Amino acid sequence: MIALTRLYHSCLENRLVRFVLTLLAVWFIFTIFVVPNRLDWIQWWYLFYFPVEAVIFPLLLLIRGRAAGWILGVCSVVIAAGLIFRIADMAAHMIFARAFNPVLDAYLLSDGFHLLGSSIGYAGAVLMSILMVLAVVLIVVVTSLSLARIRTLLWTVPVRWSGGALLLALGLWLVMSMSGSPKASRYFHDQLVSHVYTAVNSVIELRAFRAIVNDDVYTEVPGDQLFGALQGKDVLVIFVESYGRVLLDNTRYASSIRPLLNEATRELSDQGYASSSAFLASSTIGGLSWLAHGTAMSGLWIDSQLRYDALMMSQRPSLIRLFQRAGWRTLGVMPAITLAWPEGQYFGYDQIYDVAGLEYQGLPFNYVTMPDQFTLARFQQRERDPVDRQPVMAEIALISSHAPWTPIPDVIDWRGIVDGAEFNEMAQRGPRTDQVWQDMDLLKSQYRDSVEYVINTLVSYITQYGDEDLVLLIMGDHQPMPLIAEGASAPDVMVHLVSSDPAIMQMVDAWQWTPGMLPADDAPVWRMDSVRDRFIETFSPGMPVRPDAR
Repeated sequence: MIALTRLYHSCLENRLVRFVLTLLAVWFIFTIFVVPNRLDWIQWWYLFYFPVEAVIFPLLLLIRGRAAGWILGVCSVVIAAGLIFRIADMAAHMIFARAFNPVLDAYLLSDGFHLLGSSIGYAGAVLMSILMVLAVVLIVVVTSLSLARIRTLLWTVPVRWSGGALLLALGLWLVMSMSGSPKASRYFHDQLVSHVYTAVNSVIELRAFRAIVNDDVYTEVPGDQLFGALQGKDVLVIFVESYGRVLLDNTRYASSIRPLLNEATRELSDQGYASSSAFLASSTIGGLSWLAHGTAMSGLWIDSQLRYDALMMSQRPSLIRLFQRAGWRTLGVMPAITLAWPEGQYFGYDQIYDVAGLEYQGLPFNYVTMPDQFTLARFQQRERDPVDRQPVMAEIALISSHAPWTPIPDVIDWRGIVDGAEFNEMAQRGPRTDQVWQDMDLLKSQYRDSVEYVINTLVSYITQYGDEDLVLLIMGDHQPMPLIAEGASAPDVMVHLVSSDPAIMQMVDAWQWTPGMLPADDAPVWRMDSVRDRFIETFSPGMPVRPDAR
């Protein structure tokens, strides 16, 4: 860095170089003030906006004396922070369809590192992390050097001239602003203040959440009052990765997904299964699946890592723990869990089948550790095939529709599934990840195909292993990232209930869901945090009606 600084100062000895560097400095700082925080909003005409910050900061730089150095440093940090937040916003909008939250999203660095490591390898993830740190340092250094060049320009003329010109510009901005001109911008200020406000508000909201997280009407309900209508049945709550409403609303996906769901309805019906479907408004978009899991299982709105962490430390009973209290053997089948998962203690699983526990011996499908069919097959072999057993309640995460959506397996004969090596050929075929992500049409078709695979796998599992004592609640965790959802901003995901017991299906008539696997466009949309309580109330006949304490 010192060598670069010396090179920079040596270049300043050339008058032409100084002129060019000054122009670049002015353009760089001006661009920071006007560039939007979403990539799809960036247009050339933003360069014709008049940001008030382009006047305020130069006025501060006019100050000389001992304070000059401190002012330059503070201004550099503030402007660099604004740019860093702007870049973070662009990434967050692309992935989660929202702006970056400095408090709630800080943990994404470690999660992003893990995702990169599983996609491009540990060495590649380390290299990317180093490059990100260098990029932040570079932004601060370039911002500081640019402001220094602008200050030098301002100091080359008497203060009365440069200061007078800036005050006239400020007056012009005030006139434009009071006249309602949209060109009079203070976008940089508003965005920076917004991030500060969001951070402070997030801390306040978290404190309020911690005050109510343990306030739950089902904390002391005896197990013999719970889920009486489901006694003796295996209950599977299955989360399908990125199973969003966009699959029905966007013609790119709907042209094949809608017919596939109708065909699924017919296949299930032919085997004696009824189904009903609707939508859930998820607490997350584009990723962070565990927030959706926490929301559905706890009956609280979990839309941030801090809320999730507070939930994990609470005594609020999850849906799984309530089933455990009522006598079910409770399971977490989590093929994406590759590290220690202390959070699992909160949910109340008698056993967790993570990657190690599932004992998959085949090749991974990039980030996807194993095909969903293997996950379901291993669960079946270990938990449902044994004759002398308790009924099971399992939360199962299906991840074959998780990015990067290549390669995509086929559904094979269930009897041929042994240790996972039977999927090795599939794990090595298809386009490479870099090929898929460089072709948007291919990327979206791969996403669609991966969802089709999951639907086919689920239908095949039910028809192969289902019986009168199997009840499935199948739901998406979140919409896919906006890049795939093509601008869809609603958080809605699909949800299905499947059972061959007419009494069970009759009990959910009050839900007013659409019969079959394809929800109608006007099907109900529940908030995902209502799932737990609805399930309890519907399938616990005779339990005293309790006021909603949420």
